[in-house]
Amino acid sequence: MSGFDKVVHSYEEAMAGLEDGMTVIAGGFGLCGIPENLIAQMKKMGTKDLTIVSNNCGVDGFGLGILLEDRQVKKMVSSYVGENALFMEQLLAGELEVELTPQGTLAEKMRAGGAGIPAFFTATGYGTPVAEGKEVREFNGRNYIMEESVTGDFAIVKGWKADRYGNVIYRHTAQNFNPMAATAGKITVVEVEEIVEPGELDPSQIHTPGIYVDRLILGTFEKRIEQRTVRK
Repeated sequence: MSGFDKVVHSYEEAMAGLEDGMTVIAGGFGLCGIPENLIAQMKKMGTKDLTIVSNNCGVDGFGLGILLEDRQVKKMVSSYVGENALFMEQLLAGELEVELTPQGTLAEKMRAGGAGIPAFFTATGYGTPVAEGKEVREFNGRNYIMEESVTGDFAIVKGWKADRYGNVIYRHTAQNFNPMAATAGKITVVEVEEIVEPGELDPSQIHTPGIYVDRLILGTFEKRIEQRTVRK
């Protein structure tokens, strides 16, 4: 990797520098748009005591769920836990710290962190356990709670297409949390389905500019369906 060229050629290189105790922000929603191969590399590395910031923790045996198998995750900051039995088991047993966060608030935590904004006020969660211990202010007759933004040592992201300079396009709903996550990592790693030469992407279609991307890798993906429903 030299100059503006962000491409790396192995997942070992892509996740080099990940250490125990770090915070990782992961894009994806359910199993849609998850950086599955970067997660698999984290599993292979065996890093422990991780804080993971992501909408959910995958499912049993796939996505971020595989990191729970060897108890690599110390804390999850997420919105949803319903598809992962091991997640719920560790949560209820007190083995996994979980900070449940409304989805819109979680997205804004990432976006604000990437923008250098340390905190913001939102009405979401006021009067619920989400607001416990947080500053409350009134604006225009309505109460708001202060939420701190989030940044990570690493951000791992799944894109559709990118050029070698790290300019990324996401595909349809696979965009989800990925653009916000990409801005919030000290080291942002993006895996994509296709890498093209600079100039081949329409600048008006780019979702994440290459300035946010540190490493880019070409991957192949299973694209597993989370809940399959078929006609009898």
